[in-house]
Amino acid sequence: MKRFEGKTALISGASRGLGRALAIALAGEGAHVILIARSVGALEEVDDIIQNNGGSATLVPMDLLETNNIDGLAAPLFERFKKLDILIGSAAMLGKLTPLPQYDPKLFEEVFRLNVTANWRLIRALDPLLRASEAGRAVFMTSAAARENKHYWGGFAATKAALESLIQTYAAELERSNAKVNLVDPGPMATKHRLAAYPGEDQNTLPAPEDKVTDILDLLLADSDKNGEIVTLS
Repeated sequence: MKRFEGKTALISGASRGLGRALAIALAGEGAHVILIARSVGALEEVDDIIQNNGGSATLVPMDLLETNNIDGLAAPLFERFKKLDILIGSAAMLGKLTPLPQYDPKLFEEVFRLNVTANWRLIRALDPLLRASEAGRAVFMTSAAARENKHYWGGFAATKAALESLIQTYAAELERSNAKVNLVDPGPMATKHRLAAYPGEDQNTLPAPEDKVTDILDLLLADSDKNGEIVTLS
């Protein structure tokens, strides 16, 4: 039997990178996947792969920077599925690598809105559905940058530090429920996000997002007992 047969999973940032890889893997393992990203075309490309592999998906084109729209996810998901078994927060933006005094205020606020506020709004909207699952599991993506305090990384690093605090607090609030939430630091991968940060790096030397999927799927299984941890992948 497929490990996620009959499960419903929502993945943000599902059109590329690690979110895309996780969406395809979960669908291949039997889950119905709800895919969130801005680009309709990119979502349709992922859907084509999933359908060709015998899986099923629901596409939700949404700009998560428009955080008020996130509340609208809850009612239709409840009406159709009654619960949510898996939530993956993979959408993120790098912003700009620049000294903090030179950071553009509008961009700084946008990075926080996507990397932190949008994830909180997902939790706020979908917490009842996760708790309604027999074994709700959530994973949010973090980065070692949150703890390294490197020159010019202050904007992105601050968002990931805030996200880690947010998710670990949420984990504490879930302790008496059937749901669990963890953070994953996937490490370097051959993605557009990584290329923007390190434009001179040879991406052929890096793992593909698909190489990180197995360990993350293990956290989403009903028998996984991790909660509030930061899981670092090699």
